[in-house]
Formats: sequence, structure tokens, C-alpha cells
Amino acid sequence: MAVAPSLISALRVMYPLLAGAAIAGSIADIEHVVLFMQENRAFDHYFGTMAGVRGFSDPNVQVNSGKALWEQDVNSALTTSASYLLPWYLNYQGGDFLEATQCMVAGDNGWQDNHAALNGGLNDHWATNNTPWSWGHYRRSDIPVQFGIADGWTVGDMYQESIIASTNPNRVAWASGSINVPGSPQTESEGGYPYIDNNETPGCEADGFNCYPLSWKTAAEHYQDANVSWSVYQDADNFDDNPLAWFKQFQDALPGSQLGNKGMVGSSLDDFYAQAANGTLPAVSYIIGPAELSEHPPYSPRDGAWLQKKVVDAVTQGKGYAETALIISYDETGGWGDHVVPYHSPSGTAGEWIQDPYNEVGYTYSGPGFRLPFYIVSPWTRGGPVFTEHTDHNSQIMFVEEWLAAKGKNVTTDEMVPWRREHMSSLVNAFDFANPDYSLPSLPDAPAPHTDASGNYDGASYCESQYKDTRPLVPYDNQIDARNVSGLSEQGFKEMRGALTEGRYIVFEMGGYALANPGKPAGVFTATKATSQHESIAQRWVVHNLVDGGNTFTISSALDGRYIGSHTALVRNATGAETYTVSFAAGKGYSLQKENGKYLTVDEDGALQIVGDETYFKGYSVTYAK
Repeated sequence: MAVAPSLISALRVMYPLLAGAAIAGSIADIEHVVLFMQENRAFDHYFGTMAGVRGFSDPNVQVNSGKALWEQDVNSALTTSASYLLPWYLNYQGGDFLEATQCMVAGDNGWQDNHAALNGGLNDHWATNNTPWSWGHYRRSDIPVQFGIADGWTVGDMYQESIIASTNPNRVAWASGSINVPGSPQTESEGGYPYIDNNETPGCEADGFNCYPLSWKTAAEHYQDANVSWSVYQDADNFDDNPLAWFKQFQDALPGSQLGNKGMVGSSLDDFYAQAANGTLPAVSYIIGPAELSEHPPYSPRDGAWLQKKVVDAVTQGKGYAETALIISYDETGGWGDHVVPYHSPSGTAGEWIQDPYNEVGYTYSGPGFRLPFYIVSPWTRGGPVFTEHTDHNSQIMFVEEWLAAKGKNVTTDEMVPWRREHMSSLVNAFDFANPDYSLPSLPDAPAPHTDASGNYDGASYCESQYKDTRPLVPYDNQIDARNVSGLSEQGFKEMRGALTEGRYIVFEMGGYALANPGKPAGVFTATKATSQHESIAQRWVVHNLVDGGNTFTISSALDGRYIGSHTALVRNATGAETYTVSFAAGKGYSLQKENGKYLTVDEDGALQIVGDETYFKGYSVTYAK
């Protein structure tokens, strides 16, 4: 018999030893998963300035021919006064732009322009092959609600769009696990082959791709077959964002049928708020917002924030919050740029790589693509950690699969491309099921969206009517120092969860001590007293992945660039560095295993030791100017 999370919480308070040993939490404690996808924003564009994430302070930023890709290529058609474009704050001019950029458009979100911006992996053509506005970003003051939710619970900083393309392909992947790239589990007759654009005209494009409608089995149908309750929540205006409606079996569903009622008609957003309040949500909920609240440019982040806060408040203030996980994601970048070159499969991987059917970028991978904003609201993700594992829209499907398997339900789809299942995270490590936190953060206010005389949302058109220019001048002649892009970042830290990835300064702590570089002339690293803000540069380290997506790293010091070498030595360069295997265990942290199979540890007196038993450090992703 399952024990209610509310009872577990009470028992932990009254009988902590009993509760910890006998009724440790698990993924099976979840009763409701809410999947809420917004539109068209990139990670750097929203959260590049956030402290403790892989943002503008990335120590592993890719360098192309001696130039960090922060420096995007420009040409004479854009400017003759600068040789590159650095990340820039969209509201640097102040004044009306503080409001006007809420309804601005950046660039194109389609297959061709985003692959062109990627530029064969150099990722340096956002200004020339998309637009220079693509390289602009907001700050916390512009999107305080999104920051507040991400900081209040857990933000993921390695969540990628599934396809380097527009809305429909990404939402199809979210709903089914595939877009039917040749070599996928589907057949050619099931549509797509591949589905890489927003085509909703029956039939295929000239060369036999973007075939519509689609007909392979969706995740929702697996839930239905397993007698798992589910529903889409949408209003009459759903921005045509319900991906189930693009599948023939849903289009052909009879009125009153399960697929018709739950997937096509669905329930309203007001129904969602009411059911969340009284604790009667189905096991799986899909939320599809209206156009004006979707955050798809020119629809404003501020109006989308109002919807996000409505959903978050409904869940967290409802009777079922102690048993609910709310996963908030975005479908694709919307033409906004991101500095992290996408983690992807090796060339030739079945179901992943194709010859570009538009004949513009040659042989290429379909995805995963650029990073997106992503955060998880639940009692098990409270407190502001950063989740660092490689993830994409398939991860949400795999999370539901793993959760329902723990409850005795098999909903595993065979439609997902094998490489995604093997290499994308299931999100489970973002959760600390043994230590739920039912407290709630205080979120910023979200002003209600503007409406017309009939009560219809019209925030974008109203914004555009108020401001002649919604796009600020590109600051080619007023850029930040190229050596100080990290100066764009806020200062602070986040505790890390999940398998280790690059892109951050890390403090490793155990028992009140942190691994430290004493500085020259010392030739070994040690452990010194940890600090509450984890700010010491002597305790700051950078990891360097030996295999993309793997768990083997060399480790260098932020203090002087020296690497950890044999035993406890510090060496001048990477050639003498020791390889560490870094493993993560939920609720424990990170083990650092040396080449000889032994582990780093710190004893109770703060002395660094090398031992045979696996021990765990807490990891903090830190962002500080010095």
C-alpha cells in the first residue's frame, strides 16, 4: 500500500529516524504529472544572465580559430564599424524599450535559418544567417516571474529542443518521441519522413518529406491503453499548438470517443485550475495555452508569465501539490540564439541524420538542437538547484514512463528513436524524493494581460500600437568588452543535480570542506573550509569532458588554470592531467574516481584522502566575477 506524501511529511517531522529508514520517498509518490509547453524562446535569451547556470559565464565556451563564439560573425550588410557582435541586453537603451521589446520579434525559427546559424557546428552565424537581434537577451527585471519560478524550484540548463526546426516538429516529438526521420521506428507511410516544418496540408512536399497527417502511435495512446487517466487542457484559442491534432487517428476519432474527448476537444484551462484546486487532475495533463499567452514573439513574455503563474499557483495551492510534478518547457528557440553547440548523435546515426531535403546544409543531424528554458515545479525540486543532464522533449516522455512503471503501468513507447532513449535523460535525477520540501517561494506579481473591449487578449497588438519601434538599435558601436562577457551574469550559486556536464565553475564540498588550490608555489591541491556562498576562487574548478556526453573529465583550477594531475598534484597543462570518472547519485552527490579506481574524499579533519570506498561531494555551480 502506498503511503500518502502528506503522511510521510508528517512522520518525518515526528519520527525522523523511522521516516528516513522505513518510508523513504520514491518516484511512485507522484500521482499527477502536468506537462506545460510554451513557445519560442532560447535559454541564453531568457536565462543567460542567471547565476549558477551555464550562461554568459561559461568557462567551456567553444573557441573557433582563436575566437570565442560569443563573437558572432557580422558582414558589411549589417555594419562596417564592428568585426563581431557580442551578446547584448535588449533594453540597454532604456525608456520605451523596457516595454516595447516585450512585443519584438527576433529572427526565424525554421529549419533552414537555424541550421544556417549553426554553421556546421561553429554556431557563429546568428547575426548573419538569422538576425542580429537573435543575439539579444533579457534580464531578471524583464521576466521576473520566469526567473522566480526557475529560482524557486529547479531549472535545467542543458534542455534542448528535439529538432533544429519550428514548432510542429518539436511538439510532435514532445507528444510521440519521433518526427520519423528515415531510419526511425516508423514506416514511410506513417507520415513525416521527416516532419521538419509546420506543414498541415495533406500530402507531402515535392521530394516526399513533411508528409501530413501523421499516424504513428502517440504517448497519450499508450496512456489510454494502460488505463492511465490523461487529458489535454486548452481553450478555443489554442494557437494550433495541440500536437495530437496533427495525427490522423485523433482527426478521425469519433465524437464522444476517448481520443476525441481527451485529445481533440480536451478540457478548458478553467477546468484545469478547478481540478488542480480540488486535487482531481488526471495522472497526465497537457496544457496548451492561447496564442497571446504563449510567449511566441510578438506575444510577450510578460503575458506568458501571467499564464505560468496561474498554472503554478493552481498546482502549488491545490490539494494535490504534495503529489504533483509540473514540468514547464518551451518548444523551440523562436529564432533567438544560444551559445551552446547542441549535443547530438554521431554522424550516420539511424533516425537522426539526414541529407537536408531543402539542399542547403548538406548531411546534418535533425536534433537535438539549441537549449531552451526549462524548469520543474514540485516538492522534490524545491530550493533552486540546477539540473545539468542532457535532456530534450523525449525526456518528458521517458519521465512519465519511468514514473508509471514504478506504479505498475507499462506505457513505454516503441516509437522513440533509440539514440534519444539511450542518451537523453529521463529527468528523474532532478528530483530528491527522499527530501521533499512543501514550502513555497514568494513569486513576483504577474500583471494581467491587456484585453480589448470584448475581453479578448490583445497584448501584442496593443503593445505594437503604443511603440513605433519594438526592435532596439543593435549596439555595434557600444558593445561590452569581449574579454568580459561573464560580466553580464548575476552573482551567486546553485546546488547541482544530475550527471555532470561542462559549462560552469564548480565547488566540490564534503563535510564542511571544499577541494582547493592553495596557489603557487604549492604543487598539490588540498581541502579548505567551505564558505556559505561558495565564492572562493581557490575552491572553484572547471571540468573538461573527454567524450561528449560521457562521464570522464579532466579538472582544472579557476585560480591559475592548473590541472589536477596524478595523486594530488597540480600540473601546468592538460597533457599531464589525470582523468576522473564523475558519477552522480540522487540525494548523495558526486563521486570523483581516479584512474586507479580509488576515490577522492575529505576526512573529518579536512584532510584530503584517496580511498577505496565511494564517497560523495556536493557540487555547486557558481558564478562570481572574481
